[in-house]
Amino acid sequence: MTSTSNLPVSGSSATSAPLTRFAPSPSGHLHVGGARTALFCWAYAKGRGGTFTLRIEDTDQKRSSDAASVGFLKDLAWLGIDWDEGPEYVGSDGRTLGGGPHGPYFQSERLGIYNGYLDQLIAGGHAYYAFDTSEALDVKRKASIAAKVPYRYDRSALQLTKDEVAIHLKTGTPAVVRCKVPSGPITIHDEILGTVTLPEGEVDDFVIRKVDGFPTYHFAVVVDDELMRVTHVLRAQEHFTNTAKHIVLQDALGFKRPTYGHLPLIFNTDGSKMSKRDKDKALRAGVTAKGMTAPPPNTIAQAQFDVWMKDKNVQLDFDVANRLADALDIVLPEINVDDFRRSGYLPSVLTNFLALNGWSAGNDLEKFDLAYIKSHFNLDRVQKTPAKFDRMKLLSFNCDAITSMPREEFVRLCRAHGKLYHPEFLGRLTDEQFAMLASASHERSKTLDELYRTNRWLVVGDDSLAWEDSKNVKKAIAEGTPRGLDRLREVKPLLESVVSWTPHEIEASIKGYADASCEGQLGKVAQPLRVAVTGGTVSPPIFDTLAILGKPSSLLRIDRCLKHFGG
Repeated sequence: MTSTSNLPVSGSSATSAPLTRFAPSPSGHLHVGGARTALFCWAYAKGRGGTFTLRIEDTDQKRSSDAASVGFLKDLAWLGIDWDEGPEYVGSDGRTLGGGPHGPYFQSERLGIYNGYLDQLIAGGHAYYAFDTSEALDVKRKASIAAKVPYRYDRSALQLTKDEVAIHLKTGTPAVVRCKVPSGPITIHDEILGTVTLPEGEVDDFVIRKVDGFPTYHFAVVVDDELMRVTHVLRAQEHFTNTAKHIVLQDALGFKRPTYGHLPLIFNTDGSKMSKRDKDKALRAGVTAKGMTAPPPNTIAQAQFDVWMKDKNVQLDFDVANRLADALDIVLPEINVDDFRRSGYLPSVLTNFLALNGWSAGNDLEKFDLAYIKSHFNLDRVQKTPAKFDRMKLLSFNCDAITSMPREEFVRLCRAHGKLYHPEFLGRLTDEQFAMLASASHERSKTLDELYRTNRWLVVGDDSLAWEDSKNVKKAIAEGTPRGLDRLREVKPLLESVVSWTPHEIEASIKGYADASCEGQLGKVAQPLRVAVTGGTVSPPIFDTLAILGKPSSLLRIDRCLKHFGG
């Protein structure tokens, strides 16, 4: 048993400035709901001269992964939510975030601390060992269900004598440690939801250390909040009933209770919870619609694909799902921060939008930056009811931000986005061609990714370009008198004669033809040309499109188009 005199000294009352924390479990990428919580915690502390701490709650060994922890750090840094204390991380700007005097900041590295406080609780009669098997507990739960009453642990472990407990421990009988919840109601004072009192018996003797020796979330979070001097706990409303358990532990350990504020959940506009299952459903629907029985090469193993397709409860890893979706050109709904980054949303827009999901700036103000959130965020304007995540509104915000930024900034951001997610584009285009593509795409781009998604024709081999089987393509090529195909044949020699392959020179060669043969209607020749070189009817302005593609590729694709459609 550890002496209480050797335990770390608590100090939650040592500072008047607020200290908030964000404590994710590293079981996957950062959900936008978690990002919103982190944003509010950051803003509340930083706007009041306080400290924002990041802590990784990785005591659930089955759900935690080191890779996910790194993902969390990258996501937060990308959003501009920097932490004062926590795991060290070097951002893209070279700054080192984190560190601090209250580490380690990974709970898996703090087991010695937790065990000391567990011993203190057991010695004080506030906790006890329980040796019930999972089978025995399952029988009791089923009996409660049959009797239509809530299951509560019956404290059967307290019937053991001290000698019996000692023998079990000595022989290695699997055991958990349970908190002995005192009788009486539990009152929670919440800065957002108000004061709520849970009646006696609502909270039973919950587990605070698991069979594997790791503390449960409930115990570790209470100890860490005290030792890391947390003054304000802001978290989602789904944790509200957990707060009652934490209050019980705080009182038993003699800890000061932090100020609590429970934030509204974020739902889809139809009222369903935003979940990674949304992505899985969309991917399954896309695969089913395509009638696929085998995955594309280099995406997923056939055996894994078969298991996933047969069992709706099986979900693919984040990277595998994205790889499969990209290969099949299936658009998945964004759920995690990294999804939105991949889709080309700006971090400033995402934080602005997330702040509106559960908080009002007042005066009908909707667009603001991180500095504004930090200086104006308060709890009295946090709503109690669930927020609705309006994707169309977010896309509109992003479009406004992109189209209003300087052209040079858009080109720079698009290039940086391409380096991360579309290196094949940058390898295909010269700097001049890319700048031309970005400039031509600026005014019609809603995201940084749109440039790449709508211009796949650029990275398709000239001999591999396929033409869309659509009414618009057929109209552009086969309808009218003369047909689009006939106009292609007529302008091809004009394009061959262009010496300086620039938008201006290409336009000069085509405009004369349009004036003479199309009554000045440039679209009658521009659309057949667009179909010929891109395979579809949407691209940047046609002269920019041809210049970006280059003369040899443009002429080769026109030849292939003429042959394909019988010209």
